[in-house]
Amino acid sequence: MINSIFLLICMNVTIKQIRAFLAVIEVKSFVEASELLHISQPALSTTIKNLEESIGGRLLTRSTRTLALTPEGELFLPVAKRLLSDFDNAFIELRELFLSQRGILSLAAMPSFASTQLPQHLLSFHQYYPAIKVKVHDVIAEDAVEMVQAGKVEFAISFDPDATEDLNFETLFVDRFIAVYPRRHPLVSIKKITWSNLVNYPFITLKRPSSIRLLMERELARENIGLNVALETNQLATVVQMVATDLGISAIPALYKQQVQALNLAYRELSSPIISRRVGIITRRRLPISNTAKAFIEILRRYYQ
Repeated sequence: MINSIFLLICMNVTIKQIRAFLAVIEVKSFVEASELLHISQPALSTTIKNLEESIGGRLLTRSTRTLALTPEGELFLPVAKRLLSDFDNAFIELRELFLSQRGILSLAAMPSFASTQLPQHLLSFHQYYPAIKVKVHDVIAEDAVEMVQAGKVEFAISFDPDATEDLNFETLFVDRFIAVYPRRHPLVSIKKITWSNLVNYPFITLKRPSSIRLLMERELARENIGLNVALETNQLATVVQMVATDLGISAIPALYKQQVQALNLAYRELSSPIISRRVGIITRRRLPISNTAKAFIEILRRYYQ
């Protein structure tokens, strides 16, 4: 298809000329073809003449009573049909792309969102746009931000990256830290758990420079609260598994409640201080996004608003 359109450009042939030629052949009359194309007969004659000059030879022979193809016209007819078909198909594909009916959507999402909230939004999107292929990059929050900055994805769903000159952030919801512990742990008897209640137990957390770890340490330092860190790992899913194995307790974003519930662990919101992070949509500033990305973002907005 691309080669056919390229051929049109190189030959200085227009789609208008191709349509005129095929119309004349179809009805075998310049008078009827001009009516079919809604142009005057002289204008149609000029269009055919310009086409023949671009092609380099006569395509039609006509007299007062007959209209026929020249040998060159016979050879050009299937080419003209293919050119017009390719052009129409290319136009339809482009229109479908702009209408978000076809194409590829590439996005990044931090694991805590990708493994919990994202699947239901993908299902909603697929119901509206079943022909769109979606590529999800399930990466840590820091990498999600970098992928947007590098142009590898159109947008990311992650924590607020704080002030950055090249990014926009739109809040979807606020995610609050919760304490996670085995159901036979002493914390079960405490109805309102504060961060100070955690200091006497082995604590499992993410390694630095995780943004979650740094946020937690920064907020607790303001309250002079120090945790008894016994184990560190790279993934929140691993943190939760370690708690389930009774290696210690932890504090994680509430987004991970599904995994916590699946492992039959106890959890409760933490206070004194309340530590939370905004979760939202990250896009590159001053750069437009596709209609496909806009459609997915609109699904997210409607859900969380």
